[in-house]
Amino acid sequence: MIFSLDKFQEILDTVKKNKLRTFLTCFSVAWGIFILIILLGAGTGLENGVREEFNRDAINSVWIRRGQTSKPYKGLQPGRKIQFTNEDYEELKRSIEGIEYMSSRFYVWGNNNITYKEEYDTFNIISSHPDHQYLENTQLMQGRFINALDVEQYRKVAAIGNQVEAALFKGKPAIGEYIGINGISFKVIGTFTDERDEWQQRLIYLPLSTAQRIFNGRNRVHVISFTTGDVSPEKGAAMEKQAQQILATRHHFDVTDERAVHIGNRWEEYLKYMRLFGGIRIFIWVIGIGTIVAGIVGVSNIMLIAVKERTREIGIRKALGASPWSIIDLILTESILITVLSGYVGLLLGIGVLEVVSNYMPPSTYFRNPEVDWKVALGAFLLLVFAGCLAGFIPARKAAQVKPVQALHDE
Repeated sequence: MIFSLDKFQEILDTVKKNKLRTFLTCFSVAWGIFILIILLGAGTGLENGVREEFNRDAINSVWIRRGQTSKPYKGLQPGRKIQFTNEDYEELKRSIEGIEYMSSRFYVWGNNNITYKEEYDTFNIISSHPDHQYLENTQLMQGRFINALDVEQYRKVAAIGNQVEAALFKGKPAIGEYIGINGISFKVIGTFTDERDEWQQRLIYLPLSTAQRIFNGRNRVHVISFTTGDVSPEKGAAMEKQAQQILATRHHFDVTDERAVHIGNRWEEYLKYMRLFGGIRIFIWVIGIGTIVAGIVGVSNIMLIAVKERTREIGIRKALGASPWSIIDLILTESILITVLSGYVGLLLGIGVLEVVSNYMPPSTYFRNPEVDWKVALGAFLLLVFAGCLAGFIPARKAAQVKPVQALHDE
């Protein structure tokens, strides 16, 4: 297919003779690609939001929370509350192979009075093991997090969130200073933030053993969690079931009783969402391509009409020696030019709208950075080129079959 200035001028003259018809056809093609880009961008925005939400904690983590039995078991009545202990944590850690990081939690909720000199405020407290930093994706700003010696030696140390630091220290260095927690002094060993979770920024972390001793926790814990490393989803599910079996044996409840303990496998939940978004992407492509096809049919129709209107002209061309290929070339070029230019406009408008939405839309929990990958945009553009060829093929073939004598006679 050879593109020349004369051919372009001839196509332009044809378009000028049928402005409204050409405009409506171009609009349908542009609208089809515009809708496809917007839908793909919106789907990506939803996927980014969900990914961001999952990244608040380790994606490959399993969280086990206490519950209440709902089934009788070996003479024991339903309705018993399950209480985790340090021994449960140790047994799970010892028995389950493949655990990467593991921690248990003991909460100190309520109006905990936190003071530093004349400054004071109320914050929630979580006590944990050192690995909790990796389970929550905690980002250290200064100092360090709780370590094994802190837990073993019952040290009175604390890692505080950046909002706690701002409220109490007013811009002064916090590391090495002492804060009062319900009247007991704790040394600040680190400050942290969590960009994905503002609630985490208002927390204070203490060593688990210290909090249990000071706040009358004895050996009780509220939550046990661990990560499964890079094992397969099947192995991760097996580790989850093993944990449930161990706890069922230790606390005497039916292992099939889903209310006795509540286990959340974030990796399984993450995969479910990703499969859902995979289905959504396929659905979007089906809808988008269907819309584009509707526009392409319009292009093909106007090219058929154009061929019919130009039958005499085509007959004269062939009578003067024009080859069938030159006729096909002219019709195909016009079809591709109309399709690609209108589609390109729709593509740019779609990307432009996504950029505006991404830059000016208020932050949302489940919708972030709607965008279209350049590979997807390139694929859509190549699809337009192919569609333009397809739209012009039947009209071009019909034009090439015009017989000069019959064309002149019909006129």
